[in-house]
Amino acid sequence: MSSLAVHRFQFAFTVTYHYLYPQLTMGLALLILVLKTFALRGEEVANEAVRFWLKIFAVTFVMGVVTGIPLEFQFGTNWARFADQCGGVIGQTLAMEGVFAFFLESSLLYGLLYGEKRLGPWGHWLAALLLWIGTWLSGYFIVCTNAWMQHPVGFTEDTNGILQLESIAAVLTNPWAIAEYSHTMVGAVITGCFTMASIGAFYLLREQSVDVARRFVSVAVVLGLAASIAAAFPTGDAQVKLILKHQPVTFAAMEGHFHTTDKAGLVMIGQPDMEKMELDNPIKIPDLLTVMTHGRWVGEVRGLQDFPNDQWPDNVPLLYYVYHIMVGLGTLFIATMGWGAVQLGRGRLWQSRGLLWVLMLALPFPFIANTAGWLTTELGRQPWLVYGIFHTADGYSTQVSYGNVVFTLLGFMGMYTLLSIFYFFVTTHIIASGPGPVES
Repeated sequence: MSSLAVHRFQFAFTVTYHYLYPQLTMGLALLILVLKTFALRGEEVANEAVRFWLKIFAVTFVMGVVTGIPLEFQFGTNWARFADQCGGVIGQTLAMEGVFAFFLESSLLYGLLYGEKRLGPWGHWLAALLLWIGTWLSGYFIVCTNAWMQHPVGFTEDTNGILQLESIAAVLTNPWAIAEYSHTMVGAVITGCFTMASIGAFYLLREQSVDVARRFVSVAVVLGLAASIAAAFPTGDAQVKLILKHQPVTFAAMEGHFHTTDKAGLVMIGQPDMEKMELDNPIKIPDLLTVMTHGRWVGEVRGLQDFPNDQWPDNVPLLYYVYHIMVGLGTLFIATMGWGAVQLGRGRLWQSRGLLWVLMLALPFPFIANTAGWLTTELGRQPWLVYGIFHTADGYSTQVSYGNVVFTLLGFMGMYTLLSIFYFFVTTHIIASGPGPVES
């Protein structure tokens, strides 16, 4: 493994582990607001649900903070050449995330946890609203940073090749950022909904805290179905069309589309063979890829062989697989939450033990799908750090040796193992204790 590869792997490991937590807090923030709205209408069951989920939110938020700090430092340690050339642009949105959004959400979390009686019902609801805004605003600034690396706008380049910010408005309103942010937030809501539904189903199967658990599951199923559909359309569709327009070689690799054709089929299953430049054992829906990309039955879809090899993503098979894992799981999410919504509407959800088992065991899969989605985003951009402008190979810190990176990577792995054990025991203790008794 080269020095570049180990630098990349370290950042990939730390950012992948970190994002397990923000996706849950961003999803739970909206669900807590919804539950608090029900509580404002006098529903004490919903109020007890809010108190329970705020505990999970708080522990998860702390984990996100602890694991997020090393990422900021890695820009200066492992990716110093990238920070030197592009820091004048990406530093703005990263700073805005810390100064504005992080401060807002961390301050309001304390009020939500300990200030319910002092704030009163409306004040507590307002704190929940502002926590949701702060949490999602934090996500927006981070996504703007990533979107600029995918589709750079609003910058100039000086005589030394250093990129300087020309328009913060252009960066914040980047079309890529809007599409990517929408898809990211919908994915976070899916994670929050499946987590809430899973724990609610666990209580229902044990016949513990039944009234509160029913409120967990009912809110999670309804919002989860809406989010799962929105992940496919319009947010996922908008994201894919931007990739087709601005990164067509990435689109071809994602879809396993090797040869240009006017009537391209949509691949459901298949294994890329990079030597033969074809898919083994493909199952395709004829012409559907052309219809989805052009809105008509005939239209050219460029294949991977249309592009020079040095423009191809570094690992086409891995990109293809993670993209199809994300799409496949997304389809299952729609089916699962759709089934749940039908049973809820018919008044049979609480007696459907098979469905409750499915909801309980589905807990890990949104985390897998979100991770696969981000891997698709990052693998698809390669070999660029800033698409079309700055190569990944030119961005890492050459003065940080291979051995140093491996040593710190092992340190991160050890530390994150301990943090995972801590998080597991704290959250399982909260879940085992269950929601408090509902006041009559």
